[in-house]
Amino acid sequence: MKDTDLKRLETHMKRTFNHGGIQVRARKQADSAEVYVDDEFVGIVFEDEDGDGSFMFEMAILGEDLPPA
Repeated sequence: MKDTDLKRLETHMKRTFNHGGIQVRARKQADSAEVYVDDEFVGIVFEDEDGDGSFMFEMAILGEDLPPA
């Protein structure tokens, strides 16, 4: 992923989630990036296969991380 895409995604996520601690970091795989909140890994952003400049954000939420029901 290009540095310009990483910066654009990070700016968008900071604004959308109203959290200045979000970081979008490059990965070895060229089609994706890692997303961190305050140095905690939270998910992956993938380039959309359509090539129209869109992205998909994937975040797993583990049961052990949720409060008891």
